[in-house]
Amino acid sequence: MNLSNQAAATLLALTCAAGGTWAQPSSADLGRIEFEANCASCHGVTGKGDGRLKAFLTKAPSDLTTLSKRYGGAFPNQLVWEVIDGRTSTDIGPHGNREMPVWGSAFRTQALQYPGMAAQPEWYVRGRIVALLDYLARIQVK
Repeated sequence: MNLSNQAAATLLALTCAAGGTWAQPSSADLGRIEFEANCASCHGVTGKGDGRLKAFLTKAPSDLTTLSKRYGGAFPNQLVWEVIDGRTSTDIGPHGNREMPVWGSAFRTQALQYPGMAAQPEWYVRGRIVALLDYLARIQVK
């Protein structure tokens, strides 16, 4: 049994032993928590581009609530993923040459600091980006 299968088996065993049923999902909105922690300072709490650091930026942050409208009515998942992750971008922006932090690198660095995540840091990175994508898709104006 490889490490990830072993971890999954252990988690299943602990969950069953704890009460015989699956635990209720958390009511925490991980995407919103992630957004407020890492994005709201520039993009604003509502995502409209009016964060407290806006005045200090070379280029004003985007209104993230209108992404679907600007891309023909569909939320541009792949594009937003690439912008958030930033590791494949050739345009690096004002934090170098890029308009915003390279969150893929930042999240990976954080994952490598924790022994439980260091074996597969990309899962940690992907989980955080997926949470952000989910939240951003939910705050789109109709």
